[in-house]
Amino acid sequence: MTSALQEAAKGPRSYDRPQSEVDSRRQAIIDRYRPEPDFRVAGLLTIFGSMKLVFIHGPVASGKLTIAKELGRMTGYAVFHNHLVVDAVAAVFPFGTEQFVRLREKMWLDVMREAAMAKRSLIFTFAPEPTVVEGFDRRVVGSVSAAGGSTHFVQLTVPAAVQEERLMAPSRAAFGKLQSVDLLRELRPQFEASERAMPKGEIVIDTSALGPAEAARTIAETLGLPLSS
Repeated sequence: MTSALQEAAKGPRSYDRPQSEVDSRRQAIIDRYRPEPDFRVAGLLTIFGSMKLVFIHGPVASGKLTIAKELGRMTGYAVFHNHLVVDAVAAVFPFGTEQFVRLREKMWLDVMREAAMAKRSLIFTFAPEPTVVEGFDRRVVGSVSAAGGSTHFVQLTVPAAVQEERLMAPSRAAFGKLQSVDLLRELRPQFEASERAMPKGEIVIDTSALGPAEAARTIAETLGLPLSS
């Protein structure tokens, strides 16, 4: 008997009420606890909803990595420096060999594709040179696009005299970068031909005219990248 009274005191059970009353009570509960829309969050979701690959290319000593790091600091984007892969593959296969060329590109593309699938935006630095198989830029665009991302080319330039002055910077030794002025002069025609084969950047920056921070901010503003600092 006590049990029956307790049940009666609870009022009509949901399956004893008209469906319209049940629906209205349920909706009232949902409305009560539904959070207010946060348009700032909506904006962030729009910004981060798809992956962006900022593809920075330019000649030797044009400041690609320095600017990429500054841009990464401003935006929170990961910096994928091309020498990370170059050095890893060169530890096993000599530079320019068939295995080196094939594995280098495969690793570059694999990282970009996985990042696009994970919606993890990247900044990639690249120095065009003859051992890179023709059409690499198109394969990058295709791979990233197929995974839901977009590629944005940024072209850096630097006068030859400034380039040669920068060549001996201590920071270049960290990745085994080219530091010989004589070798640079010998290879410059090949480098320039490879650079001409690249697509024109959405933005072109003369790094002798802009410092790294100003160049990075110009890139972010031109491409509409979110700034975290």
